[in-house]
Amino acid sequence: MGSTEDLDYPQIIIQYSNGFLISKVMFTACELGVFDLLLESGKPLSSDAIAAHLGASTIGMKRLLDACVGLKLLAVEMTQEGALYRNTEISSVYLTKSSPKSQYHIMMYYSNTVYLCWQYLADAVREGRNQYERAFGVSSKDPFGAMYRSDEEMLKFMAGQNSVWSICGRDVLVAFDLSPFTQIYDLGGGGGALAQECVSLYPNSTVTIYDLPKVVRVAKEQFVSPEKHQITFHEGDFFNDSIPEAELYILSKILHDWDDDKCIQLLAKVYKACKPGGGVLLVESLLNEDKSGPVETQLYSMNMLVQTEGKERTAAEYSKLLEAAGFGVIQVKRTGKLYDAILGRK
Repeated sequence: MGSTEDLDYPQIIIQYSNGFLISKVMFTACELGVFDLLLESGKPLSSDAIAAHLGASTIGMKRLLDACVGLKLLAVEMTQEGALYRNTEISSVYLTKSSPKSQYHIMMYYSNTVYLCWQYLADAVREGRNQYERAFGVSSKDPFGAMYRSDEEMLKFMAGQNSVWSICGRDVLVAFDLSPFTQIYDLGGGGGALAQECVSLYPNSTVTIYDLPKVVRVAKEQFVSPEKHQITFHEGDFFNDSIPEAELYILSKILHDWDDDKCIQLLAKVYKACKPGGGVLLVESLLNEDKSGPVETQLYSMNMLVQTEGKERTAAEYSKLLEAAGFGVIQVKRTGKLYDAILGRK
């Protein structure tokens, strides 16, 4: 590694400052349908043609397309007719709505919801609490009441989470051999993408998605086909209602929403309901033990500050929560991807 003299500090600061601009270019191209249009056309298009199809100005669209070329989200070919634009592999796979690995919905959730909360990051740091009241005029005391403040917002959130599991679900579900567990509850399973990945990987298992009644309704209507016989639903609030007996409970991106006391409260209920020999699988983005990284997880923890009551944690911190609830034989697997897995046994 080079010395500090090799680092171009002004350039680094400029790159950091441009992070917001970069993400907004990508979000805007998604929102306007640029990548979808180019996929559907089956051929490169001019900026004028793209602008006309999408109802945008020619001058604005040309600048947006060129910025996407600079970000390697589009490729451009110079012809006698002028510049023609096409998708790159990354945009075709991850930024078009129809792709099985599409991240479109999580992009839109970030653009239209998360970023509005982040405008008040300084207030969140001063006050140590989420910023839903300032951003949306709703109470900050019930984070999920704020997140689910309308059916439209709830659908955006659920679709966004599903898109995350379309690219991250397999890694966390194969971190441990879950085949011995045939009766599984996915607590806060939302739109069901992780449950569907689970029954695909472990065909002898059944997964019950336990979530709020309105979330279950949308999941049945929008995301989980009735033909998925291995997936069932249970309506309830796992903090206030009983948790049925099962062999394995999956808590994916659940504990990071809450403070330590709430986490132990929930895990203790899970431990009590869990069959002897069963367990709980935590799926979270793990901080290094010295909190020095990864930077993605550090940023997620900042997002927990502006949106929830929780934080990202180290493996040792999650293990301590599991032990406090009664779980033992705790194993940690870092996947090398965005999310990691922790298995605690009863």
